[in-house]
Amino acid sequence: MGVVRKTKHFRKILSEFSKSHSAISANSLVSLYANSMNKSTIYRILNKLEDDNIIHSFIGLHGLKWYAKCSGCTTQEHYDNHPHFQCENCNEVRCIKSSIQPSELIGSKFYVTKILLTGLCDRCFSSI
Repeated sequence: MGVVRKTKHFRKILSEFSKSHSAISANSLVSLYANSMNKSTIYRILNKLEDDNIIHSFIGLHGLKWYAKCSGCTTQEHYDNHPHFQCENCNEVRCIKSSIQPSELIGSKFYVTKILLTGLCDRCFSSI
């Protein structure tokens, strides 16, 4: 783990992940902080948070990169290998926690960890 400088901008980005129960797209952070920090600062902070296993990323619908807060990861090991769900109507993205260990499914170590499931969330499905 490198040195984490907890600048004002770093704390702002980190606070977004602390208060969110769903994933956050890089684009939404860029839009949210357009008036207070530049895009390269946001991406630099996101990369640092991901390198230090504080957040994890994945590619969602339409090729957008999403980030979510890690759960139980350490600076040495990343444990957030799970699928994600994205609603095709409202675009909300959530982590799908699994009680099944990947090695139980395959029987050996594997490296594909970016699985995206799409459909309608409960809220959107019930409004049809």
